Amino acid sequence: MSIEVKDVMGRVAIAVPADASFADIVAAMKRFAVGAVTVIDADRRPMGVVSEDDLLLKEIDTVRHSVSMFESGRQRREHEKAAGVTASQLMTSPAITVTPGAGLRDAARLMHDRRVKQLPVIDPVSGRIVGTLHQRDVLRVFTRPAGELEADVRAALPASGTFTAGTEAGVVKIGGRVPRRSQVMALAEAVRKVEGVVDVVCEVVCDDDDLVVVPPLL
Repeated sequence: MSIEVKDVMGRVAIAVPADASFADIVAAMKRFAVGAVTVIDADRRPMGVVSEDDLLLKEIDTVRHSVSMFESGRQRREHEKAAGVTASQLMTSPAITVTPGAGLRDAARLMHDRRVKQLPVIDPVSGRIVGTLHQRDVLRVFTRPAGELEADVRAALPASGTFTAGTEAGVVKIGGRVPRRSQVMALAEAVRKVEGVVDVVCEVVCDDDDLVVVPPLL
């Protein structure tokens, strides 16, 4: 079973309007115990995100007070943020978003690649924010009940053949026998893709090693 964003996301859309003040943003972060908030327009569509890193630029005097014709685009943007007082001036845009039907694995990869700790979840039709996906929500997949996880693991194994499968703390141990070694590797990879699997211990044996490379005759 493929887990989707809607299965684990927070149903509270943690957001502030574009004209929210610096103090309003800090208060929202404190209230919901988060490190970032989404900035939305009048139609509740995400415009960007203000993170703790954005707010901390206020305290970096070397960024806030130094101006140079040789500064990079990133440095110029940081200087502008350090001088900002509203959400629209402080935010990083555009907002990186996901939809409720997106795969959780894809959302986790997006978080990692873009180095963000949370994603606004938007309605795919209206574009309005409907929730927030946090890193802690993604990590909840690794606390799935053992029985539920084991059922998904067994569903990932071929119907033909006799295999054993057991789970302990998210680590799955599979056993059985297949004709070829390439099938062993395919089985292990299929189980590793099951949502919530931490690691795979593969004790499946094979009758023939079809991955052995025979060097050419000289």
